[in-house]
Amino acid sequence: MERFLNRYSPYVYALLRIIAGLMFALHGAQKLFGWPGDKPAVAIASLMGLAGLIEAIGGLMIALGLLAGWAAFIASGEMAVAYFMAHAPHSFFPTLNQGEVPVLYCFLFLYIATQGSGVWSVDALRGREDATSQ
Repeated sequence: MERFLNRYSPYVYALLRIIAGLMFALHGAQKLFGWPGDKPAVAIASLMGLAGLIEAIGGLMIALGLLAGWAAFIASGEMAVAYFMAHAPHSFFPTLNQGEVPVLYCFLFLYIATQGSGVWSVDALRGREDATSQ
């Protein structure tokens, strides 16, 4: 299987980066604007507002492949902080404290931080070095 799929690896990675970035940006949009859904927007000058800004801006940067490594590194740290502040105090196990999503985002973004923007990215179009680090 790896032999067959390996040739598509850069493109599958790009899809992973794009989808994860867009989903993360939606979390930020929900915090900042109350959309999608009907949750009220949070104050930008708050901890949740800062989280929303990191998620919205960082998510778009990751999706677009614009300094995706840096944006993903910051997003990974935000997710680690979110997990330990909001989820870990309730239980050790992520399945019991509703912390699966932050843990997965944390490690997914850490991986993206190590790989850079890759193909199908603004950085690749600009000829940036970190776009080809994969």
